[in-house]
Amino acid sequence: MKKAVVLLSGGIDSATCCAIAKNEGFSVYALSFRYGQRHSYEITAAEKIAHHLSVIEHRVVGIDLRAFGGSSLTSDVAVPKNRKINKTEIPNTYVPARNTIFLSYALAWAEVIESRDVFIGVNAVDYSGYPDCRSDFIRAFEKMANLATKAGVEGEKTTIHTPLINLSKSEIIQKGISLGIDYSLTHSCYDPSPEGLACGFCDSCLIRKKGFEEAGIPDPTKYKINK
Repeated sequence: MKKAVVLLSGGIDSATCCAIAKNEGFSVYALSFRYGQRHSYEITAAEKIAHHLSVIEHRVVGIDLRAFGGSSLTSDVAVPKNRKINKTEIPNTYVPARNTIFLSYALAWAEVIESRDVFIGVNAVDYSGYPDCRSDFIRAFEKMANLATKAGVEGEKTTIHTPLINLSKSEIIQKGISLGIDYSLTHSCYDPSPEGLACGFCDSCLIRKKGFEEAGIPDPTKYKINK
């Protein structure tokens, strides 16, 4: 079986992406990050999903993006609530260069384990307007990856897989359900309660709720207040 490094954040998209990689016959090596984010619930979720999907290995790597801040997820800035999502406006939940950094780590691990496939659950349909979730960025990173690595120079080309890039959130959820994903294990909220309950009003919660509603599937998320 071919090996694949899958970026696993603990949310709906990355969980589904991980299931797709496994369904396509890859041996999955899951990679998550403690990057100075507001809470650790997503890491706990990633660990549960990795176990649920029986990945070969799951690594959680520590990096400190809080050293730079620049985002409400990595500094003491309020997370916006009940925002009308406009994809031409980049919200303060955008973490500068996060996907570039995460993909770079995934690329390094892939080269070490002799994998030529990296999966990332970016989505350009139902998302908050992040610039590093677009196809143009992914293709540019893939080109760079094959110029910057020993494997690439020697002709072993790396492919960055984005199976969710053109799917709506409801389509992603339906795909995951068909692959047996238990979405109660996932976590999406940017600003959960101390007990880990979702706020229900940040961009991520709004997109998640809308996705389950449009998919016609009960939302298993536990919210702080009634939805």
